[in-house]
Amino acid sequence: MNVKKAIEKRRAYRSLKPIKINDSLIKELAHVAQIAPSCNNNQPWRFIFVYDKVQLQKLFTTLTKHNNWIEKTSMMIAVYSTPKNDCIIKEREYYLFDTGLAAAFIILRATELGLVAHPIAGFDEEKAKEILDIPPEMRLITFINIGKHSKEVNPVLSENMKLGEKQRPPRKPLSELMYINKYGIKFPENQNS
Repeated sequence: MNVKKAIEKRRAYRSLKPIKINDSLIKELAHVAQIAPSCNNNQPWRFIFVYDKVQLQKLFTTLTKHNNWIEKTSMMIAVYSTPKNDCIIKEREYYLFDTGLAAAFIILRATELGLVAHPIAGFDEEKAKEILDIPPEMRLITFINIGKHSKEVNPVLSENMKLGEKQRPPRKPLSELMYINKYGIKFPENQNS
């Protein structure tokens, strides 16, 4: 599968079935993050690959109520960093951007392997950091949930979430997202390539 296909195939499915987590899979996902680009090659990202059932149960207690679908995940990858790990140029802190790139590489590689890699924001950061022993100065940015897509729709999902399992949620038109050469010059939506 090429990169474009992986990008197009990637979906944030919430209906998951379990997969076997092994050292080979963890190394594969960690390796693609390891080679992601970063400012001055600082590599500010840090990851904890959590697949121990007891540890997962503890992390489930940190989730917001709409994220109870995650209880079907096989692995949660904690993605964390701190500004001091990366470039700070005046007020610009690059650690979130660079860590996001590494997380995206994990998501795309997981997709290429036929897995679902769904990042989330709905969790209690301080409680999750305490469970994982992440130092207080670090920011726990997201969890990437890993599993296999299940055709059987998870019954805990809201009606809107169930619809998202069947079709890709609508995307904003390019004309709302980008400009050409400077702010205000809209991207020509219907221009032929």
